[in-house]
Order: sequence, then C-alpha cells, then structure tokens
Amino acid sequence: MEQFHVLIYDDKGVADLMSNIVLPFIEEYIRNTLPNNTGLLGEMELYAKENYVPIVHKEVGVLLQVLTKATNAKKVLEIGTAIAYSTLLFCEAMGDDGHVTTIERDEKRILQAKANIEKANRDQNITLIEGDATEVLKGIKGTYDLIFLDGAKGHYKDFLNDCINLLNSGGILVSDNTLYKGMVATDELVVRRQKTIVNRMREYLVYICNHPQLDTSIIPIGDGLTISYKK
Repeated sequence: MEQFHVLIYDDKGVADLMSNIVLPFIEEYIRNTLPNNTGLLGEMELYAKENYVPIVHKEVGVLLQVLTKATNAKKVLEIGTAIAYSTLLFCEAMGDDGHVTTIERDEKRILQAKANIEKANRDQNITLIEGDATEVLKGIKGTYDLIFLDGAKGHYKDFLNDCINLLNSGGILVSDNTLYKGMVATDELVVRRQKTIVNRMREYLVYICNHPQLDTSIIPIGDGLTISYKK
C-alpha cells in the first residue's frame, strides 16, 4: 500500500508530520485543542520540528503529565533522553520534590539535554546517565514510581525485565512508539528497512500484554503508547 502522510503547518509555518495511527483530522483537532507550551518547552518543540529531533507528540506529553500526577509519582526513570523534552515535562508534573533519572547514549543529544536542563534550572531534579541502557539498567539501584521507555525501539523486550524489577508495585511503565507509524499493525505499511524493528516490536507487545506481573493496554495515540501497571 502506498503511504500517505499529512503535513500540518503551525502558526510559525513549521510542518509537523502526522502519524499513521489516528485519522489526520482527529490528530490535528486534538493538537490544536490542547494548550500550547510556552517558554523553554515551546522553544524545544520548535527546535525539534525544525531539526527533525524525535520528541514525544504533544498529546502524548500531556498524557504523560496526567499519568504522573494521577499516580503521584515522585521518582521517574526515563530510557531515552534525546534533548530532555519529556524529562522536563515529568519535572513540571512532579514539582520541586520529584526526581527523574534519565539515560541517553547519543553524545550530541547528551550535550543538548544538559544545556536544556541547565536552562530550566532543573539540575537538582534530574540525573542524566550516559551510556547504553542495556548495560546501565543493570547497575541502577532503587525503584521507581513510573518508567518511561523511549529508547532503541528494537530493544524494548531486552529492557523489559530490568524495567519491571526497577518498578514499584502499583507503578506504571509507559512504552512509546509501540505502533511505530502503523507498521506494527499491518504489513501493508512496513518499509523493508524497518522490518526487524517492526517484528521485534510485535514480539514485545505480545510479551508485555501477556506478562503475569503486568496489566497492559495499547493506546492509539501519537505513535502508539503502551501503558502497563505492575501488580
């Protein structure tokens, strides 16, 4: 099947690529209805659009903050920092007594993330660990109220057992991009070079949806969001 993407232009004339997950007009309506971020977060959104930096979709960011507040999370573990956009969203939702531990391996992104964290004056609320999450997760001590999995898409299943061990009972694990541009749901959208990632994500979803320690739901929002509750 030929893929069709819709470009929606914001008030600054910057194009935003819509996903294959939700009907474009619904996605556009949701994003236009939600309030816009201002200040540093707004600047980061614009930078990400102009420079094709992957950050969470607007509606996903709002949901992450709702989940954080609803569960009264005060300790968050994030796998995949990028430029620290979602990191700062978590900080905003938790307030000054919250803390985010975030993992990133890309050197360029690490520098950008550190700069944004400093601009936000959140150094005391964020610990940025540099390295591959596969190795870093095994050395982390303590447990977390909420874990956000947004790292290498083909390795989600490799991360899962460590994430479960690090998650408090009653805690929430959120996995992003789990429908991966719609490819996970249908072979008709699969691009050849993405076959491995798609197959691994399908395996991950079957595994996490049937895991005895978790109650899991797959939400068609953004690029697909999977939310799991640890029993």
